[in-house]
Amino acid sequence: MSSKDAPPPLPEPLGVPVADSHTHLDMQSGTVEEALTKAAAVGVETVIQVGCDLKGSRWAAETAAAYDTVWAAVALHPNEAPRIVLGDPDGWSRQGAREGGGDAALDDALAEIDRLAALPEVKAVGETGLDYFRTGPEGMAAQERSFRAHIEIAKRHRKALVIHDREAHADVLRILAEEGAPERTVFHCYSGDADMARTCAEAGYYMSFAGNVTFKNAQPLRDALAVAPLDLVLVETDAPFLTPAPYRGRPNAPYLVPITVRAMAAVKGIDEEAMSTAIGVNTARAFDY
Repeated sequence: MSSKDAPPPLPEPLGVPVADSHTHLDMQSGTVEEALTKAAAVGVETVIQVGCDLKGSRWAAETAAAYDTVWAAVALHPNEAPRIVLGDPDGWSRQGAREGGGDAALDDALAEIDRLAALPEVKAVGETGLDYFRTGPEGMAAQERSFRAHIEIAKRHRKALVIHDREAHADVLRILAEEGAPERTVFHCYSGDADMARTCAEAGYYMSFAGNVTFKNAQPLRDALAVAPLDLVLVETDAPFLTPAPYRGRPNAPYLVPITVRAMAAVKGIDEEAMSTAIGVNTARAFDY
């Protein structure tokens, strides 16, 4: 195994336990048990396992039912909605090549997300939202229809809403305002600037920061964290993606959360314990566990 593929070493444990508010255990190497054991060893005692399609959302719910320290979020990722409607000839997602099923197929998939969202181990509907990075104009209508439906499902089941917002800030905020956001809304892998952080704070939206807040070129993210109210800030890995510096490019996992927590504390000008305490309380409040 090259050093680039090797898992980074365990960081120094946190003194106060926290939660990883967004991870994809099904995309990481090793077993769920191994991931949770390593995480717990460094003070990451709870993880939110996030589904991106029907198969992943079912897996998230089953895994949360099987493990006391795992909660689930279920959804069709913004990039999944156009694939369901229009097809995915290149098989970019993990399902392989697919024919388009039109709006009826999207309705069927949303009905299954609705069913899963009712389960007690499912604490959130997400990740949903808009992604203009990977989906062209032809996919926008499907994304928006799916996003609006997920907002409705979250509100009806009184679950948190987890937002994926990539290069779509204005439209995400507009649709949330038009539909009326659920009372607990989380911007996963927060990617806006300080001005947007102020807008989110006014609306009471949680902002979850990932390992990219440690990247050299991420000053706008650190500026956003600096102005985000401490009681609206969460931490996440989005593992296996966005591994924090100095391990960028190597596989991410929940046990690496302490690196990001320490970087966040430095940005906020508070000690590690105060940062961890706030994150622990905020995550439990955001996901109602």
